[in-house]
Amino acid sequence: MRIDGSVVIVFGGASGLGEATARGLAAGGATVVVADLAADRAAAVADEIGGSWAEVDVSDPGSVEAAVAAATELGALRIVVNTAGIATPNSLIGREGPTPLAAFARVIDVNLLGTINVLRCAAAAMALGAPAEDGERGVCVNSASITAFDGPLGMVAYSASKAGVVGLTLPSARELARHAIRVVTVAPGVFDTPMVAGLPAGTGDALARSVPYPRRPGTPEEFAALVEQIVVNPMLNGETIRLDGALRMGTA
Repeated sequence: MRIDGSVVIVFGGASGLGEATARGLAAGGATVVVADLAADRAAAVADEIGGSWAEVDVSDPGSVEAAVAAATELGALRIVVNTAGIATPNSLIGREGPTPLAAFARVIDVNLLGTINVLRCAAAAMALGAPAEDGERGVCVNSASITAFDGPLGMVAYSASKAGVVGLTLPSARELARHAIRVVTVAPGVFDTPMVAGLPAGTGDALARSVPYPRRPGTPEEFAALVEQIVVNPMLNGETIRLDGALRMGTA
């Protein structure tokens, strides 16, 4: 799939991994819709890259449907990237007994059901379009996490939600193959993003020091570079790619 001339939506595109991806794809010649719950920031990023923006809650069906519909008015929707998510820590048992179920449900709702929500809307729009010159109709890139495989303590719902994203990748790719739509998931390790900055004091630094090589957090631009490679390489499909510098999280 060519980036130049493609219409793109980046969910979670107002900051972190999503912002870097939106900027990278725009620099490659794509028309980018920056979709984010943080409307002011989404508008600012869109203005800087010459794109458009939409205020979107990925867990809300109507919100995502409206953003996809708006993107299709710009041309054939070819690329959708979803980096929207929340990383609220939670354990099964709190100081006063079982942690309220609602605390887990919100994380699952945004991270897992939000990914399904984006995929269903984007794929339906892509399937209606004519194939591009290379025969593809679209590429959908999800964002998971290495916690899907190496879940740390205190991240029950987050790890479960990201494991769900990994689990839906292959069946989604197989279903959408008849429409010439690819689905790939990236599972980042420790990256220099607002989400990691929001972890308990010292957690991000400690994790970064445990990365075998390079011994530092990843940059959002490195995530964006992988997304661009996924878009242009048609053999990348139905796969989850770890982007973590060989980090494997321990039990702490």
